[in-house]
Amino acid sequence: MPVEAVLLAQGNELTTGLTTDTNSSWLAGRLWGLGIDVRRIITAPDRVDDLVEIVAQAADLAPIVVATGGLGPTRDDLTAEAVGRAFGRRCRLQPEALQWIEARFAAMGRPMADSNRKQACLPDGCTPLENRWGTAPGFAIDAPSGARLYFLPGVPSEMKPMFEAHVEPDLRRRADLDPPHLHTIRVLGVPESTLEELVRAVERPGLEIGFRAHAPEVQVKLRFAPGVPEAERRATVEAARQRIGWRAFGVDCGDLAEVTGHLLGERGQTLSLAESCTAGRLAAWVASVPGASAWLLEGAVVYSNAAKVRTCGVLPETLDRYGAVSEPVARQLARGIRERAGATWGIGITGIAGPGGGTPDKPVGTVHIALAGPGGVEDHRRFRFPGDRQRVQTFAAGSGLAMLYKRLVTDQK
Repeated sequence: MPVEAVLLAQGNELTTGLTTDTNSSWLAGRLWGLGIDVRRIITAPDRVDDLVEIVAQAADLAPIVVATGGLGPTRDDLTAEAVGRAFGRRCRLQPEALQWIEARFAAMGRPMADSNRKQACLPDGCTPLENRWGTAPGFAIDAPSGARLYFLPGVPSEMKPMFEAHVEPDLRRRADLDPPHLHTIRVLGVPESTLEELVRAVERPGLEIGFRAHAPEVQVKLRFAPGVPEAERRATVEAARQRIGWRAFGVDCGDLAEVTGHLLGERGQTLSLAESCTAGRLAAWVASVPGASAWLLEGAVVYSNAAKVRTCGVLPETLDRYGAVSEPVARQLARGIRERAGATWGIGITGIAGPGGGTPDKPVGTVHIALAGPGGVEDHRRFRFPGDRQRVQTFAAGSGLAMLYKRLVTDQK
C-alpha cells in the first residue's frame, strides 16, 4: 500500500477566493514523485477553533500532514496556537527559532518588531525548521496518532525551498518510501481525450497514466511502479511518444521555448518576432530561456497599423484592403521582421484578443500567424481561440512557436 498524506492550506485569503492555492498543487506533485499519495487537500480559514479541529482530523486521516500558512507575526497567524491546542502542547518561545529571526532581520539591515517574537513561539516537543528565505520558521511535530506533521510558511518562495531542505529529507529518513519512476511526455495541440486514446495501447500492469493541461501544452505523465526495469520503462515511453507523433516535443525536458531554442542553437539558426495581439508575450517566453541571446535576434510589438508599416514594412494598401487581422498582414509581418533582423526565421502574429473588437467575420479570438524562412513565407494558419484575453494571447504565442518547431523537426508546413 502506498504511503498517504493530507495537505492543509490555511488562510482567509484562500477561503474567500482572493488568492489561489498553488502550494497544494506543487506539494502534491512533489509527494507523488516520492511515492506518497495525497488522500485529501483541506483549505481552512484563519479561525483558531476550526484549525484545532482540522489539524486533529488531518492527523487521524494519514501518517503525513503538510500544512502551509499561518506562521506570520500578525493576529490572524494562528497555526502554532491551534497545533498546541489540538495536541495538548503549550506554545513557548524557542530560543533557537528566535535567533534565526533576529539574524534574518540583521542580514536585511532592518529592525525587528516585537510582534515578530510571536513567530518563535512554537508548541512543546516540536522540531523548529529554519527559514533561510524569510522570517517565519516552520516546525515539525508528532501527533498522538503517530502522524508526522510539517508546518511551512504560505509564501511559495519560502515554502518550496523549506520543503526541499527539511521536509523531503525527513520523509526519506522516516517513511518506508519506494518512489515510483515518473516520466513526462510534453505534447502540443492535442486534446486530453485524444491523447488518452493514443496512449491506451501502452497501458500495462504497474503503469499509471495521467494528463495535465498547462496551456499551450498537455503533459502525459507515466508513473511506473518501483521495480519496473529501466529498459522496459524506456521502451514504453518511446512507444507512447511514437503514437503521439511530432507533437510530442520532448520527454522529461524543458518547455517548448527551451526545446525550440536548443534546435535553433544546434543548427546555428536565428529567430525574430513581430507581435500585435500577443504584445510581446512570445518574445518574453523565448527570452526566458537561458542562452536565448544566441538565437533570438529581435522582437517587435507592432500594435498600431503605423507600427506595422514602419517596423515591418506592411503595405498600407494591404491594411486598407484586408484589415490588420488578416492573412496578408501576418505574412508581411513575418517576412518584414525576418528581413529587418537578418534572421533565419520570422514569426508574425496579428489577431483580436478581446474582449472587444470582434466582428461577425472576425470574432474575438481570431488570430493569423505566419512563419517566414529561407524559402519565403513557409506557413500560415488562421486560428479561433476560445477564452478570455489572456488565454487567447497564451494560445497564440504557443501556436506561433509550435509552427516553427514543426517546421524544424518535420520540414513540413
